[in-house]
Amino acid sequence: MKSVFLHYVFFWVTLQLIAVPATVLNCCEGDILLLLDSSGSIANYEFSRLSFFAADLLRPFSLGRGHVRVGLLQVGTDPHLEFGLDVHSNQESLQSAMQGIRQLKGDTNTEAALGVARELLTETDVKVPKILLWLTDGVQPGDVDRPMSELKMRGVSVLIVSTVHGNYQVLKRVVTPPLDSHLYSVDIDNIDIITEDLRKAMIDVLSPAVVHLSDHGPHQIRVSWGPLQLARVQQYTVEYGAIPSSHVRTVTLPRHKNSTLLTGLEPGTQYLVTVTALQVDGKERAMSVRACTLAEALPALIDLQLEPVKRRDLGVEEMQVKWQASQGGLRGYWIKWETENPHSTTSSMYLPPSSRSTQLTHLAPNSRVCVSPIYSSGRGDGLCCTATTHRDSRQWG
Repeated sequence: MKSVFLHYVFFWVTLQLIAVPATVLNCCEGDILLLLDSSGSIANYEFSRLSFFAADLLRPFSLGRGHVRVGLLQVGTDPHLEFGLDVHSNQESLQSAMQGIRQLKGDTNTEAALGVARELLTETDVKVPKILLWLTDGVQPGDVDRPMSELKMRGVSVLIVSTVHGNYQVLKRVVTPPLDSHLYSVDIDNIDIITEDLRKAMIDVLSPAVVHLSDHGPHQIRVSWGPLQLARVQQYTVEYGAIPSSHVRTVTLPRHKNSTLLTGLEPGTQYLVTVTALQVDGKERAMSVRACTLAEALPALIDLQLEPVKRRDLGVEEMQVKWQASQGGLRGYWIKWETENPHSTTSSMYLPPSSRSTQLTHLAPNSRVCVSPIYSSGRGDGLCCTATTHRDSRQWG
């Protein structure tokens, strides 16, 4: 009688595992790779609880391209890919596969598994959010800092669930912030209490309304957004207008476009840009950002002047060179002129960025004096003037 009761309980749990809700979450698009610790440090009971937890966590999501793709990679002596990201396109298939997982045992070679994870999550250039969900006891995780950093540099969000005896310091270093919603340390018997919070955190990662601004100029700004959600969006609308003006312009784009160049803008002006996605169910989702155009570009040097100066103590004539600067960030100025000493030669010198004038002596008759700005990338275009000098000092009487 006792064995029959235990069999009934197991059968009931199995039915609960593979049952699929009538409604699923069409909220998100992205890739989730489960990194499941399947080594010998995990007890059979703990491994089963982690597997059931992962299956229940993923149960509400719509699966397949345009929705959420799910893969499972087991960590053992050698990594084992249970199934890839394109294998399951419905919950019945996924839940059945999750039920059939068998533990590997062996060593905890997380480093090797992360190498496989990197290939799976970054093999294509598809711009969708990506999550690595690491389910582990945290015992001897290995040297995972570098491979985890590489994943995060490639745009992968790392979320972690660890049983309470895990190496918290290592896990805290490699998880993607914020820790309070992306890192969970929980007793295996109470792991179900984090299901809703972790699911919400995953939804936040997988369904961002990210707006990016680039190509700023005096009269233009490029606005981009993502991720593209071809299965759920009919079209995008971009509205933009100067602040505080009430005049708003609108651009409508098809669902496969996620970038547009806004032109005809006023220089040095702040704009409010709103991107709205019209979804197939008639709902709208919008996000607004503020953007500033650049001021009109002015020349680095303006108003170059040459003024003769008589140095009676030396008995020679000097030329004072003066200019004004309209841009910051210069590294200095380069002055070039012709001298008569006794033959005409070309001379040059550097002046620091705070300089606005200098005096030159022994200029050749009708010498060209040129002043050029120096940037970190090299010398820019300058201004030139012709200096008319006189050898007869009596003209200075």
